[in-house]
Amino acid sequence: MKKGTVFFLALALFSLLGARYVSTQEKSDITVTDSEVNNGVVILDIVKADKAYELQCDQGAETCAVLKNGTYQMLELPKNFGMYECKNVEVYPESAASDAGTPDKNKKLGEYCLVDE
Repeated sequence: MKKGTVFFLALALFSLLGARYVSTQEKSDITVTDSEVNNGVVILDIVKADKAYELQCDQGAETCAVLKNGTYQMLELPKNFGMYECKNVEVYPESAASDAGTPDKNKKLGEYCLVDE
């Protein structure tokens, strides 16, 4: 096989895997009701579908941010994706949806661990 054909097949495979990755994400509207920093851990109290949760991240991490109270979009990442050993989520501004209906990755506000309360 020629190098160009192999490259094209590899590119097609990665494109399919990327599409599958996006399709396994669950998008939700959330409301941040409180935020605090405790011993280097950012803790956000959120409400998703009338149920309370916590989002946590390490304060020094590049993808960790204290968010103001308000409404946001949250993507639950597939198992084994993300930097934490828990259910990883990404948070975006409420208006971050692209034309395809998924949040624009360039507008990600932070990555967190989703914790049931």
